[in-house]
Amino acid sequence: MSTPTNHPDRIERDSMGEVPIPGWAYYGAQTQRAVQNFGVSEHRIPKPFIRALGLIKKHAAISNGELGTVDTKLTAAIEQAAAEVIEGKWDEHFPIDIFQTGSGTSWNMNANEVIANRASEILGAPIGRRDPVHPNDHVNRGQSSNDVIPTALHIANSMEMPGLINAVAQLADSFGKKAEEFSSIVKIGRTHLQDAVPMSVGQEFEGFAVQMRKNADRLRRTLPNLAELALGGTAVGTGLNAHPEFAAKAIKGIAQETGIPFVEAESRFEAIANRDAQVELAGALNSLAVSLMKIANDLRLLASGPRAALGEILLPELQPGSSIMPGKVNPVIPEMIIQVAAHIMGKVTAITVAGQNAPLELNMMHPLLAHETLSSISILRESCVAFAERCVDGITVDAERCEYWIEWSLALVTPLATRIGYDKAAELAHKAFHEKRTIRDVVTESGLLEQNEIEELLDPRSMIR
Repeated sequence: MSTPTNHPDRIERDSMGEVPIPGWAYYGAQTQRAVQNFGVSEHRIPKPFIRALGLIKKHAAISNGELGTVDTKLTAAIEQAAAEVIEGKWDEHFPIDIFQTGSGTSWNMNANEVIANRASEILGAPIGRRDPVHPNDHVNRGQSSNDVIPTALHIANSMEMPGLINAVAQLADSFGKKAEEFSSIVKIGRTHLQDAVPMSVGQEFEGFAVQMRKNADRLRRTLPNLAELALGGTAVGTGLNAHPEFAAKAIKGIAQETGIPFVEAESRFEAIANRDAQVELAGALNSLAVSLMKIANDLRLLASGPRAALGEILLPELQPGSSIMPGKVNPVIPEMIIQVAAHIMGKVTAITVAGQNAPLELNMMHPLLAHETLSSISILRESCVAFAERCVDGITVDAERCEYWIEWSLALVTPLATRIGYDKAAELAHKAFHEKRTIRDVVTESGLLEQNEIEELLDPRSMIR
């Protein structure tokens, strides 16, 4: 929806006095104060986090209605307004910077105010009066920002994770298909960027596939801790001002609506004070970033040249690579992946620092944690899909080039050590290197082995298990 411009400003009052607010805005005084205080970046509340807040407020209202702590006429309107928030209808009414008070109180009150005003409107009252639906007394009943914000963080992380896990699995499948396709093509292996023994191109890609599958597993293993919700702990974990049955009812409703097995936190004190679940998640995200950078760099090396370097594989040609050199094509997707990986590693550092800033009963960097975890998940999801579809699925192999490098490799001497000894084999390797000849030529010339033995021992396919 577009922002209306034909509404005159209105004046609202909170505990600190009067505040002018745009007449079209469904948010209220506390949100407006936060907009004035924290406008330091272009980053705003992540949309998955808005959805999570909507879920919390919706099921809090249902629970309060069932428990009789809020009139059911009001809770029905709150439920409808919160559902609209979940649908994304009021996204532009969430204008607060991520850099703000560390508890995320401003975000919680932003949601309370938007939902309260919309619920009042549903009941036929004008917005801005905090009546008949009050943001604190009704929408926030049984809650505190201190339990709502970490709960929303866990919900948002949990809702976004399946998309990333599926993207990583898709990338693993792409590498796995290439592993099968290239299983019969032999190439030289390399360690320390030096020639090593032969292997198949398929075996190299199999390593990439398993690396991605393991990353998907690491991500899955973070889900149980993310499923624990702090809701019901209110300010410090004691549950002050919340009905004893409130949290269980609300969490059950959230779990049923999302299909995610959310549960009450084992300890609400731990769930409010610590963000170890996000640090654990960051570790899995970091592992994925490291793997992606390694693989992307490997593909760049294998495709390098294509004539004056390795040139064993060919990447899909997607766009011209130079403004001065005609015909040059660059490995653009691997280079994009490398930059993404570096970016994620920086975000992981921010998450790590944020996890440490939890003095006593409350972590003080919830908004930053929300931004860094959710943006990391989103960027990695889109990058893995692009990597699979725009790069890996289109990779081909230059089999002749692979054969050429094998024949010229000194590593072919390795199986000879079992017949003529390590020292003699090393001597022949040095001779071949200094005379710029192949191992096959030097061994044949030496007369140490019969020709049929040479053919058997120097067959690169016999060296692959």
